[in-house]
Amino acid sequence: MGMWASLDAVWEMSAEKRIFGAVLLFSWTVYLWETFLARRQRRIYKTTTHVPLELGQIMDSETFEKSRLYQLDKSTFSFWSGLYSEVEGTITQSLVFLLLATLFSALTGLPWSLYNTFVIEEKHGFNQQTLGFFMKDAIKKFIVTQCILLPVSSLLLYIIKIGGDYFFIYAWLFTLVVSLVLVTIYADYIAPLFDKFTPLPEGKLKQEIEIMAKSIDFPLTKVYVVQGSKRSSHSNAYFYGFFKNKRIVLFDTLLEEYSVLNKDIQEESGMEPCNDGEGDSEEIKAKVKNKKQGCKNEEVLAVLGHELGHWKLGHTVKNIIISQMNSFLCFFLFAVLIGRKELFVAFGFYDSQPTLIGLLIIFQFIFSPYNEVLSFCLTVLSRRFEFQADAFAKKLGKAKDLYSALIKLNKDNLGFPVSDWLFSMWHYSHPPLLERLQALKNSKQD
Repeated sequence: MGMWASLDAVWEMSAEKRIFGAVLLFSWTVYLWETFLARRQRRIYKTTTHVPLELGQIMDSETFEKSRLYQLDKSTFSFWSGLYSEVEGTITQSLVFLLLATLFSALTGLPWSLYNTFVIEEKHGFNQQTLGFFMKDAIKKFIVTQCILLPVSSLLLYIIKIGGDYFFIYAWLFTLVVSLVLVTIYADYIAPLFDKFTPLPEGKLKQEIEIMAKSIDFPLTKVYVVQGSKRSSHSNAYFYGFFKNKRIVLFDTLLEEYSVLNKDIQEESGMEPCNDGEGDSEEIKAKVKNKKQGCKNEEVLAVLGHELGHWKLGHTVKNIIISQMNSFLCFFLFAVLIGRKELFVAFGFYDSQPTLIGLLIIFQFIFSPYNEVLSFCLTVLSRRFEFQADAFAKKLGKAKDLYSALIKLNKDNLGFPVSDWLFSMWHYSHPPLLERLQALKNSKQD
């Protein structure tokens, strides 16, 4: 009898409270699921103390231990910052989110960002920033974000207001245009506000990049090197641009011969160049070689072969199409739900229904279950794309160099090569290192 009375009490609750309760319940369910996955992976970090047999010949125990400790610290940080975010999301629901959302987020996120940069990243040798540079960068990012966010949001709200019954079509078209414009101008006008981009000097590497691009009809116009080493020793490479105007961007930390960090390592070792090959002990040479960051030219070409594979196989276009289909669906459902007063009441808006709040409630909370499912599906798709891009690089004859490049990049970034299968499946958009190496292994001599 008591159980049925409890159920009756639940159904007698107002629709507003049931909606809010369901949203809150789902939010914490997702958080507990993520915590469960993180604990599984953390157990892997704690218990895997020896280099896997497959990597015994190519990864030394010192690097393995450094990566293990780095990932342990990162997982601890993620747990506490995630817990704080969950509590914050529960407390700040409506007015604070509307009036102070971006500023509040920036200020409350600053201590976590500082800790991550100057404690976690610093401890494990990745941070290259000073505190002054970090704060200047944070302020600049906030200003640039507001310069983009405020006018775009204003125009979007205006379109929703005057769009009539089919406003969701106009809103979707507007966001499509904005996203394409931002992708087009980002690297040329926004990114240079934060980092220095310089053309890759003439030489063998640039020639080989151009030859490879031409061989697959990639419309390459420029190759840039970005000075990522002033922020972090992490490395990356990407391409951007539409139609016949493609550019490739290489982080200086990816290039062994350009990395400023390699010069610092050489200076620290006290090793000076010698024409006669004498005067440098084999021990010092081995130490410098082991610490050296980045990839050789052949390995850089293999990495680019992988990236260009994404373009050749249509992965970029497919991702854009999926993103826009999702955006259209979200705006359509928003149009269906925006008239439901109980949604606003559930979040404390009894006398008004601000459009911006409606967007936040529906996109951030009501769509939460859908977003979680979509995120997992996109993660699965991304892993499939990564294997396909690796296979494309193999067809270009880059299997051996990509194999060694993946190992070097994993080492440089202290990536932990062992993952819990469930944690990996849910979180990793890129397949774990051992899986990618296994896929390349049979043909790495090609």
